[in-house]
Amino acid sequence: MTSGHSDIPDDAIGGSDDGVRAHVLIAPDKFKGSLSAPQVGAALAEGLHAVGVTSTVLPLADGGDGSVDAAVAAGFTERTVEVVDAVGQPHPTTIALGYADDGAERPAAAVVEVANSCGLAGLPPDELAALDASSLGFGQAVAAAVAARPATLVLALGGSASTDGGTGLLTALGWVFRDADGVVVAPGGRGLERIATIDRSDAVDVTDIEIVVAGDVTNPLTGPDGAAAVYGPQKGADPDDVAYLDAGLAHLVEVVARSGFPAAAQLAELPGAGAAGGIGFAALLLGARITSGAEFFLDLLDFDGHRAAAALVLTGEGSIDAQTEQGKLLGVLAGRAHPTPVIAVAGRNQLPEEKWPSAGFTRVLALTEETDRDTSRDPALSADLLRIIGRRIGEQLRAGS
Repeated sequence: MTSGHSDIPDDAIGGSDDGVRAHVLIAPDKFKGSLSAPQVGAALAEGLHAVGVTSTVLPLADGGDGSVDAAVAAGFTERTVEVVDAVGQPHPTTIALGYADDGAERPAAAVVEVANSCGLAGLPPDELAALDASSLGFGQAVAAAVAARPATLVLALGGSASTDGGTGLLTALGWVFRDADGVVVAPGGRGLERIATIDRSDAVDVTDIEIVVAGDVTNPLTGPDGAAAVYGPQKGADPDDVAYLDAGLAHLVEVVARSGFPAAAQLAELPGAGAAGGIGFAALLLGARITSGAEFFLDLLDFDGHRAAAALVLTGEGSIDAQTEQGKLLGVLAGRAHPTPVIAVAGRNQLPEEKWPSAGFTRVLALTEETDRDTSRDPALSADLLRIIGRRIGEQLRAGS
């Protein structure tokens, strides 16, 4: 099956005297559940390369799962760290450290993500733990990154399994939460209501590190639009659990307010405080700023610099729809790429052709146009089809040279 759409327009083709006139920047997000962003990029590049078209692969992320992989693919150094998952089981994860030059002792930036440390995807569907899951493993990964003293610490908060107000993160950084009897309260949503005091006397110093939360979640910490109410159900919380967790988060804010953070209530109301079950709130307590994940990662990975050398940008993600235009990664990318033409490839496309120009796309191609099989659960098939699409685009570029 083919889309039947016209070939790539002439303005997608650059000019030179050596036969192949277009260098392509391949800058995809992941195809969730099927292929990582580096895998998507590699498959498309293989298709282009098969017909002699050169490309640069720049896997992207927006602050969710895959953020560390994207940073590593862009040249950051991968470091393995031992952490615990959301329910306390040990496992290795990775963080990414980026150095300004080979001789630098201190990383310019470090990227740490919730998804690969204690994320929801790390738990079997029948083992979700809405009340007991914690962000401790993420905190352990953050502590490892902090030990390297990066100038900037990037927190990618997508895909969390817990609603603990970030107490797990803070515990790993030396904060101690105790109940009224002085007993240490383990991180997790279940213990939030018991917290009476917070001891920060042995907390890790992060004052010389710029902390950035990169993501698109704008929920406050508590209330009907808060962390528990909006995201608790997908983490296994029933209505009673949601009410319990929301009350626990509100109680946490009260204790924080009398423990050296008089503006805690104001911080809890900020957009993004409810990200990752309240890790956003904990990050704000550490002095973080919250910013658009899409814009931040495009800057971090030097998208503009790579785009300047390309005659065509080839991007993609698992699903493209009307939300793509609303500040999502591919929509932001398309705006940044202008006037360079952008072709988007998706596992599934629900964006009508008449919407492509306003979204910034020259064309949108979908794997569902190539097969009747379900590619979302078939990584090998997805990769094969991406190679075919890459080759077809390359052939059209060659034909126009």
